[in-house]
Amino acid sequence: MTLPVGPLVPDHAAPRPTRVVLEGQYGRLRPLEPARDSAPLFARSHGAEAAAQWTYLFTGPYPDQGAFDAHVTTIAAGTTDPVYWAIADRDDAAVGWLSLMRIEPRHRVIEVGSILYTSAMQRTPLATEAQYLIARYVFDTLGYRRYEWKCNDRNAPSRRAAVRFGFAYEGTFRQHMIVKGRSRDTAWYAMLDTEWPGCKAAFERWLAPENFDVEGQQRTSLAARR
Repeated sequence: MTLPVGPLVPDHAAPRPTRVVLEGQYGRLRPLEPARDSAPLFARSHGAEAAAQWTYLFTGPYPDQGAFDAHVTTIAAGTTDPVYWAIADRDDAAVGWLSLMRIEPRHRVIEVGSILYTSAMQRTPLATEAQYLIARYVFDTLGYRRYEWKCNDRNAPSRRAAVRFGFAYEGTFRQHMIVKGRSRDTAWYAMLDTEWPGCKAAFERWLAPENFDVEGQQRTSLAARR
């Protein structure tokens, strides 16, 4: 009796990500530089109006600049898993960060996570371009076959963002984690290498300068472009 099995695929490991600089039209992804980036990132991510940014992250907010500096120094030094990038604007000022994590080169599976978008980049073209740049690096440069996005099931903005960027919802892992003393159900999303070409084309159409009016507002949504 022959039992069903999955299709044959090239059986090789993908390379691990390294802190390359990824250039875009509206900004860039570059290695975090604690001495340069920590103070402005602390200012942009702390205070009464910024506290909500940390609600669904594993750490933060931090009680003072010194504690935040120690965290930035730690994540900037990591070279294996996770690997962090600063999200920098056109003036090369850090306005957020993201990481590639839970990296499985053998199976060519990788996750984008620990994303911090300060108010300086929220609802800007750079917020979308940062995701395009890191996804392009994952698929086109490193050759991964599965790209994951996971978030707290209660994090509605992150769930909407995953779908907007082209990730498919795959289910919710109940009582998956305890984070900051609270039970977390985790919503799982993924994008496959076969889905990336369509998502990539939609990103590029959306990011094109002609998609924005003189006030910088989009003419057509990313979902419509896809």
